Amino acid sequence: IVGRQFLVVLVVFAINLAGSTDNGTTVLGLPTSVTDAVLGSGLGVILITIMLGQLTSQVSAASCMLDFINNHFMLLTTYISLGIEMSGVLHAVYLVQYFFSAVTGIGIDSDEPPRSQTASLFYWFRVFASSALLVFAFVVTVSALFQGKTTMWGGVPPAVSIVLLIFLMCFVGMMEGLQIAVFAVLNIPGAEMENHKRAAQTCQLILEGKNLQSFLIGRQMCVTISMFLVAHITSCEVESDEDTILGVSRSVQLVFNTGILGAIITTIVASLAWRIMASSFPIAFLSNPLIIYCIHLCLYMEALGVC
Repeated sequence: IVGRQFLVVLVVFAINLAGSTDNGTTVLGLPTSVTDAVLGSGLGVILITIMLGQLTSQVSAASCMLDFINNHFMLLTTYISLGIEMSGVLHAVYLVQYFFSAVTGIGIDSDEPPRSQTASLFYWFRVFASSALLVFAFVVTVSALFQGKTTMWGGVPPAVSIVLLIFLMCFVGMMEGLQIAVFAVLNIPGAEMENHKRAAQTCQLILEGKNLQSFLIGRQMCVTISMFLVAHITSCEVESDEDTILGVSRSVQLVFNTGILGAIITTIVASLAWRIMASSFPIAFLSNPLIIYCIHLCLYMEALGVC
């Protein structure tokens, strides 16, 4: 799950780079206002990604689960996801897991055998290295924003970009955690849920009629749109004749320009950490007064009929 989530975010960031356009781009002789609205805003590539890259495969997988995974590509994807997790790039999220385990007093279930001393040292080395990488990613991203060296649309002040980034990461986090929390509380007895009226109302709204399917579609739309916006904000853009960020070498700057640092931030801070929070405190998560508005937004997005 950890490696797969980073792979998903990384693909979204890569699609954002592949589908970005220069100012003044014209297509099919359409008016500039139309191309700016569809291409300049990224709306076109967002809709293509949602409908062809995500919802189509999710509907197919829900109907034909075994057939969907019965191919070499899925096996390869699984190995890649495991390799990403094994690399330790995202191990900082395990600090969040240990924190919530300590707060709740609930142990972490694992089928792994006890680690040897060498394995433990290697594990904690990756945890602290990942944490240092996450801090470094934030430093580079904030520096790039203040220097105007990201793919963020021109004219947006750096302070506004940072506030928007924080808002979007929290919004994505709530969307990611919401799905986890809803399925977690399904195993909680109804008598206990009666003591948490807001959480019970939230579950009732999602599970009423066909709302669950509509919610999942609308949620996917909201998450994807938000991730594309985060990619716009966090992806570095430094030309060959400009000074690099933090004075790094040109080769390192080229790595920054791929948006991989933004993908690391998004995966750990805006996705996995919130999933752990939701699984640790599902009732408290669903009792958040903002959650009900998020659900209504998802239902509204699906009701638009765009996807």
